[in-house]
Amino acid sequence: MAGTSSGIVAGLAVAALGAVGFLGYQARATVPASLAGTTAASASPSTTAGGAPRDHHSTALPSASGTGERVVYSLDDDRVWLVDRTDQVERTYRVDPGSVDPVPGTYWVHSRSSAVTGTDGTPVEHVVRFTEVDGVAIGFSAAVSTAPGPVAEPDARTGGIRETRADGEAMWEFATIGVRVFVIR
Repeated sequence: MAGTSSGIVAGLAVAALGAVGFLGYQARATVPASLAGTTAASASPSTTAGGAPRDHHSTALPSASGTGERVVYSLDDDRVWLVDRTDQVERTYRVDPGSVDPVPGTYWVHSRSSAVTGTDGTPVEHVVRFTEVDGVAIGFSAAVSTAPGPVAEPDARTGGIRETRADGEAMWEFATIGVRVFVIR
């Protein structure tokens, strides 16, 4: 009996250490660059992991954009890549960002809505949210109509990253709860 109890305790201890390590990894991955002691923005051109300047007009997946299944969102390019588990790009397209940008880093899809009204008053669908900045939800969405709709106040803070309806459908199918979103410059 004593051997069984100590085996259970040892198993629980290993599981607890693994959970703490995983949570630490997640916390470290989402720390804003300003708190991590690195500069989030720079006046110099963006570079790849090897230090070479990155072509911001290319549709090629940037080399310093993580690995495995993920959504990659480039702030400088206004471009998204949907990347499968084998690091193959399933789809890439341009987007129209809101007025509030997320800090470069790693996030996870935490909520989705099939149809809502955007912060600018526009009906949107296929909403995939992954972070919040100063109370503004940040996520991908597609306007339901291309007809002129309500116009947001000039100083309105919007976090909707707008996609075409076809691209929004692809994002909706790809980016389920828990999928990683890698935001880069």
